[in-house]
Amino acid sequence: MKKLTVFLTFLGLVVITAAMAWSGFDSVLHAVLRIGMGGFVAVVCCQLVVNGVLGLAWHAAFPEIGYVKLLGARMVRDAAATCLPFSQIGGMVVGIRATCSGHGLHPTRGRQIELPEATCANLVDITTEVMGQVGFVLLAVACLVAHQRSSPFVLPVVIGAVFLIVGIVGFIWTQRHGGNIFRRFGGVITRNIASQWHDNLQAGADHLQERLEAAWNRPWHIARSALYHLVGWLGSAGILWLTARFLGANLTFADAVAVEGVTCAIMSMGFLVPGSLGVQEGAYMALGHAFGIEPSVALGLSLLRRGRELIIGIPVLLAWQVMEMRSLRSGERAAETASSTPSSTVEDKGIG
Repeated sequence: MKKLTVFLTFLGLVVITAAMAWSGFDSVLHAVLRIGMGGFVAVVCCQLVVNGVLGLAWHAAFPEIGYVKLLGARMVRDAAATCLPFSQIGGMVVGIRATCSGHGLHPTRGRQIELPEATCANLVDITTEVMGQVGFVLLAVACLVAHQRSSPFVLPVVIGAVFLIVGIVGFIWTQRHGGNIFRRFGGVITRNIASQWHDNLQAGADHLQERLEAAWNRPWHIARSALYHLVGWLGSAGILWLTARFLGANLTFADAVAVEGVTCAIMSMGFLVPGSLGVQEGAYMALGHAFGIEPSVALGLSLLRRGRELIIGIPVLLAWQVMEMRSLRSGERAAETASSTPSSTVEDKGIG
């Protein structure tokens, strides 16, 4: 699996380099710089607003967990998936770690979030996100058909959406009724993590299944979460529209929904590629051509998207690592205090 990840990462970088060479490095650079510092800051701020909506989506499904905690864990999960050489599964594992109490972009306050609860929360949030994505992709197909009825992307994306729906229905059924299946799944995703994590997840499989069943027995919470996620997807289309305006591309909001929705569907099919390297660029260039956008501008849109993800993601990961180190040091101090207390008590008794 590691060799495949390295190979796909290298292949993605080759595709991006080849695309830039074909479009012309000077042309791509000129397109990217056209946004200006003020425009790029505006786009980054818009992305932070969308992140806030995604935090609301998670909190809607799990109101018993603090919003700040969930927002921080969501940003860490996204940062790991986009900035590190991980697949989406690797990003989910990091998100589970960040959801646990004492890990994330927040002080170590509030109640303890145990591993089964954190795992359940991440699985349900990812599921409701895909539910919102299905609606977004179908809306994107409608916008694409309205723009260009004979587009070659329509049929493949519709087929992909159908498979996505079937997959999400099966995943929901597994979470609600497939306790034994999930134990095997949990063993797979934790195989390369610390052994104590693997053991804890296996030991808490029953607890986890109870959490999952309780979460899915709140349909109104799930529906609200999926709706918030749909708003978040529409927000990402709005960011694409704004970025295109800064670059001088003639793109309406409906066109932006079509481009962003179809791109997200294509990226979902290539979920094993770390950061969707090459996949995202190819999708933007192909769809940009369908909407009359120059290849250099389409590639610039993709690179600016990666730029805002890095500008947000790298500080998020650094802050998370600082929290991790503080938590480990606090644990070590507590262990030292606990180990030294019995000896001191014995000495005091002896003196008495």
